[in-house]
Amino acid sequence: MTGVTRGIEEGATETREDGTRVLHYLLRFPQPVENVWAAVATSEGLGGWLAAAEAFEPRLGGAVTLRGIGSGRITAWDVERIAEYTVEGRGRIRFHLEPTRPSGTTVRFTHESPRDEDPGWHQRFEHLSAYVEGTP
Repeated sequence: MTGVTRGIEEGATETREDGTRVLHYLLRFPQPVENVWAAVATSEGLGGWLAAAEAFEPRLGGAVTLRGIGSGRITAWDVERIAEYTVEGRGRIRFHLEPTRPSGTTVRFTHESPRDEDPGWHQRFEHLSAYVEGTP
């Protein structure tokens, strides 16, 4: 582990035999699951902290286009539990939400990418934290 700030814990990074880089983060929010879900699994929420969702079909197999990141499909979808986006050239981005007591949320985040570069997730999660804190 490389560090914990503002409920953001960076986990191990691994590189698979095929060269895929896998990043893990554990994110903790005092807000309930429905607030965090709205931030990571709606076009409005994603636009508030990550990128404008120019196409967003909230269902398994639905289209997703994130401005400046790329286009792809929703490859896993379980309302208020799992949102996973596979974006062409950027890999698989997965948010797995779990309720914590008394009313918080833990997000297990995974990014599998063919690129060997830091996509800046820690800074993006700082924006996500601020966004979730500011939502009613």
